[in-house]
Amino acid sequence: MKNIIIKIQYSTFVLFLFVGLYILCISSSTTEADNLAPMEKKEQEALYSAIQGFVGKWWNGSDLYPDPCGWTPIQGVFCDLFNGSWYVTAINIGPVYDNSLNCTPNSKFRHHLFKLKHLKTLSFYNYFIFPLRNPVTIPISNWDKLENSLESLEFRSNRGLIGAIPTIFGCLKNLRSLVLLENGLTGELPIEIGNLVNLRRLVLAGNHLVGQIPASLGSLNKLLIFDSSRNFLSGSLPFTFGGLTSLLKLDLSNNLLEGVLPIEIGNLKNLTLLDLSNGKFSGGLSKSLQETGGDLMRIQWENLQNLEILDLSNMGLTGEIPESMTELKRLRFLGLNNNSLSGSVSSRFEAMPCISALYLHGNNFTGTLEFSGWFYGKMGSHFQASNNPNLCYSAGLMASSHVPFGVKPCQQEKKNS
Repeated sequence: MKNIIIKIQYSTFVLFLFVGLYILCISSSTTEADNLAPMEKKEQEALYSAIQGFVGKWWNGSDLYPDPCGWTPIQGVFCDLFNGSWYVTAINIGPVYDNSLNCTPNSKFRHHLFKLKHLKTLSFYNYFIFPLRNPVTIPISNWDKLENSLESLEFRSNRGLIGAIPTIFGCLKNLRSLVLLENGLTGELPIEIGNLVNLRRLVLAGNHLVGQIPASLGSLNKLLIFDSSRNFLSGSLPFTFGGLTSLLKLDLSNNLLEGVLPIEIGNLKNLTLLDLSNGKFSGGLSKSLQETGGDLMRIQWENLQNLEILDLSNMGLTGEIPESMTELKRLRFLGLNNNSLSGSVSSRFEAMPCISALYLHGNNFTGTLEFSGWFYGKMGSHFQASNNPNLCYSAGLMASSHVPFGVKPCQQEKKNS
């Protein structure tokens, strides 16, 4: 009986060993077949010509085996198999990898780039860097050839990339990410960007863009991030921004924006960051709103319960702080400094569970700060209320080591003897 059991165990072991070796062989054969999969000649020629436009004609891919997607691929180029052949799906140009291809001073776009019909991702980082010797503009045509494939288009830190944003970008209907960060781009924002209904991320920060923000952007109801900070955009914010209900981050700081902050901002219930600082809201935001039949209090700040960062500093704001701002339970940062705000400062800020930075300096607040010494100790230098001439803190804190910097103690009234 014992011998029978041993024979059964041995037979089972041999069976599992055979099956394991078979699977290993099949897997190895599949991997080897993938590595040796062919690339269509037209695809390879288009890729090589496109790369030569960026790195120079000296490059011919002679060190690649068996092709650009085989065992020795081009750094920054990625491929996928379609019907048994390799096709390029991603190109990342720039010093992303240690052995990335170097840029030629005469780099340029070639039309062959737009023949890569399966291209999903196209990125240029710190590549066009000669604004005087070799300025480069984004092509204004052929992007429609990528309208069914391209999902991510990024130009980052290219000082030599100048000119306007092409209106033809509006045809890229599958685009999810459009990042044009810290380049030398000029001109106005094309209204055609409003056609990119699948867009999740739109980053235009750090350029020289001018003009108004198109109202058409309000139709991008899948947008999660919109950052157009550090430009020269002017005019008022479109009321259509109230339709960006998926938005998590809205940063329009350091522009020349002015006029009315739409009350529809209160509809952006998923917003975690709102930064409108360093704008040019001439005449004061509350005054402008009063001229249209409302005031700052009409914005339903209490609806923005996901808000963590709110920066409205240096905007020319007037009026009082809405009490509803103290109901933002996740708010960590509130910047209201360097405006012309007035009235008293609510003691309810101390009860906000997450507040860790509160900047009120450079305004016209009056009355007594009713915060405890514990609150000042907790906040440290992240609480600022200086340069409010008629604001003081409670005299009862004079013996405490935690008092607000730059704020005078309140004078006790002398009793008549």
